[in-house]
Amino acid sequence: MDVKSVTEKYRDYIIEKRRYFHMNPEAGGQEVNTSKVIQGELEKLGIEYEVYAKTGVIGTIKGGKPGKTVLLRADMDALEVNEKNDVEYKSTKPGLMHACGHDGHTAMLLGAAHALNDIKDELEGNVKLFFQPSEENAWGAKTMMEESNVLDVVDGAFAIHLWQGVESGKVSVEAGPRMAAADFFEIKIKGKGGHGSMPQETIDACVVASAIVMNLQTLVSRNTDPVDSLVMTIGKMDVGTRFNVIASEGSLEGTSRSFSNEVWEKIPDQINRIINNTAATFGATAELNMNRATPPLINDEKISEILKGSMTKLYGEDSVALYTKTPGAEDFAYITQKVPGALAFVGIRNEEKGITAPHHDSYFNMDEDALQIGTNLYTQFAVDFLNENK
Repeated sequence: MDVKSVTEKYRDYIIEKRRYFHMNPEAGGQEVNTSKVIQGELEKLGIEYEVYAKTGVIGTIKGGKPGKTVLLRADMDALEVNEKNDVEYKSTKPGLMHACGHDGHTAMLLGAAHALNDIKDELEGNVKLFFQPSEENAWGAKTMMEESNVLDVVDGAFAIHLWQGVESGKVSVEAGPRMAAADFFEIKIKGKGGHGSMPQETIDACVVASAIVMNLQTLVSRNTDPVDSLVMTIGKMDVGTRFNVIASEGSLEGTSRSFSNEVWEKIPDQINRIINNTAATFGATAELNMNRATPPLINDEKISEILKGSMTKLYGEDSVALYTKTPGAEDFAYITQKVPGALAFVGIRNEEKGITAPHHDSYFNMDEDALQIGTNLYTQFAVDFLNENK
């Protein structure tokens, strides 16, 4: 089957849809119009679908032959970023922009929906089209999974992230860790306030907070295997009110990033040990509030192998690029924790076209030629996965 000949007629459609979504961005959990457009497109194709997590959509393409089920995922939400690009499809909503490529992800999966629907009689199994809300807030995939139980019938999963770090025309599909686990946390410290000239009567929350900041770094330097990695960042410290007042309380806010399940699972206990023992040294107390946003995203070896074969079949061996793992987080990891899956970085960087701005930047854009590559990869992978797992 020549997938590229099937998808070619949807080239303009995919770009038009990407530009429409780009002009009409919606924040996480508020993708009402985006969801309605997706539902309308699936209805035109006669693809059955259900809605979960208020705006998420799961469509089902039933193949003409019995077999396994593969899930293809795209995220839909935009970011609170004010676009500065001077383009005809610039965001129409000040302070809101598709600055991470999710508009392209949604458009590519709609393109793949058309292509796979065209060849559904030849498919040896079924395809789940998973359009999810709120990836940036890290709850969309998990909520849809819990509400739908879709993974009970899924045998493999695949997602694309259009990626500025990879040259347009290239795709990274390596096995192993690809994106980091992300935790967000707040540490509340309680001491005893007093006059700045009489520290002996106080328990200085500022000193306690400072010691905790420093001691947390030992989790990286002395508690994590050097061949693994851990990032422990305190981005905000709020303590004290005046130059001559010793603070009675304070708070720290930070994030941790890690790439292995073993490291990730230990983090809450390790932070609690550090903060409680450090605070106790000074006679203070500390409390941890933690949001375990995403687990690490680890590409399954077999799925990555199929993807490499799909990409080679489409564009040749030279199209497969190597790209390092990134400490950014991705909630597709909740899916890959449950079923074999992988995420591909599809390159969108094109220096000749001046497309070089990083993700989440006001000037972020993409080489739209990459949209056809992503659509083809969604489609080819689905065919190859089902053929291999019949």
